Amino acid sequence: MIKTRMAPSPTGEFHIGSMRTLLYNYAFAKSKEGKFVLRIEDTDRARYVEGATERLMAVVKSYGLGWDEGPYIQSERLDIYKKHSLILVEKDVAYYCFCTPERLKDLRKEQQKNKMPSTKYDRHCLKLSKEEITEKVASGEKYVIRLKIPTSENIEFEDLILGKISFPSKDIDDQILLKSDGYPTYHLAVVVDDHLMKISHVIRGVEWLASTPKHILLYKYLGWNLPLYAHIPLLKESNSTKKLSKREGSVASKGFLEKGYLAEALLNFLMFLGWNPGTDKEIYTLEEFIKDFSLGGIQKTDLVSFDRDKLLWTNGTYIRNMSVAELWKRLNLWATEYNIELNKKSKDKEFNVKVLGLVQERLKIFSEYNGLTHYFYKTPSVDRKLLFKYTKENESRTKRIISKFIEILSSSNWSRSELEEKCKGMIKKEGYSPKEAFMTLRVVLTNEKATPQIFDILEVLGKKTVLSRLKSLVI
Repeated sequence: MIKTRMAPSPTGEFHIGSMRTLLYNYAFAKSKEGKFVLRIEDTDRARYVEGATERLMAVVKSYGLGWDEGPYIQSERLDIYKKHSLILVEKDVAYYCFCTPERLKDLRKEQQKNKMPSTKYDRHCLKLSKEEITEKVASGEKYVIRLKIPTSENIEFEDLILGKISFPSKDIDDQILLKSDGYPTYHLAVVVDDHLMKISHVIRGVEWLASTPKHILLYKYLGWNLPLYAHIPLLKESNSTKKLSKREGSVASKGFLEKGYLAEALLNFLMFLGWNPGTDKEIYTLEEFIKDFSLGGIQKTDLVSFDRDKLLWTNGTYIRNMSVAELWKRLNLWATEYNIELNKKSKDKEFNVKVLGLVQERLKIFSEYNGLTHYFYKTPSVDRKLLFKYTKENESRTKRIISKFIEILSSSNWSRSELEEKCKGMIKKEGYSPKEAFMTLRVVLTNEKATPQIFDILEVLGKKTVLSRLKSLVI
């Protein structure tokens, strides 16, 4: 059976790049009628964040994804890892190391001072006799268990995306497998768990490529068959060579949902960060993606652009394709979930839906809604400089235009067609340009330069509100 996994560490909020990796693992397993496993790699206790596991699982579900097995928790499996580390020691492919942190720090400094290409452990403890090791362990001296890397071997494997990869073993450090606190390092735990959980394909970011030879050696020494490896590109900021940065915007999966992105739009966007269907199709449901997804469509590159503008476009497309009733429902669910107070009339859903319908074309994310609709719910404070801008700061001309609008709108029955006819007729008769007249009217009613059609605004605001706002500017 095809089996993939995602094994995040609960060290903070779940990164959007990790969500992309999870999506690819999930889709590959589902496309092969296999299983997807969730495993929590919480063995780095120094970086462990309380509650991160629960938040991680919740956000995965919020994106509409799930898992068939798990979550397996590594901190509950310590005896398994210790058992396998001791098997490696017995096979003489791993060894006890009693070096103190101070000695290792001094060793690193010395190697850096001598301009060594990379700092490596000097195998000081490999010289210890069995008797010395037994005595040190019996006396309670702290130790780690290290992997004994062969000194002159080429470690090769075939990556499903990158092709044939080769690493000279002389460049690899004797990796710690079991730490002095009894917890395994990533390298031991990932190999043991992937084998015991029968993971067939390891699909992960290319930053883990350098770890693969260590893992291959562990599989070899433990007498296990290798899974198939596929290393996918990392994400970078658009027009940059830097990885995703909080300085550019959110990098947490939950942060995008909080800002008002739709989960299905986010998934659609993530699908294309490294994968290409070979067609012009840009909008995919999760089901369509699973059907079309293949590892052969993943790019052979180190970095893929995380184009935040394209994400906005994608999200806006999803918003525009919704019925206004469904959009209003989703907007309110988002506001409830993240404790956002929306502009709305609590007892007039029809009015609220009309307002949303007017701004739907311009709405790209839910967090823009209040800014786009504020003038429907509260009389704006008008910027006088902006108000007089369209009559070239001729205050008396501006006030005459407002007075003329008051005059013709006071006698209107308030249908959209009549409003448009009367306003355009007045402008033509008085000799005003459409821009100066309608922009002045727009500023009075909204204090904005860009809004929906002015006649739609008039119709929805209603006669009483419109006349009240106009009269307040000529008194």
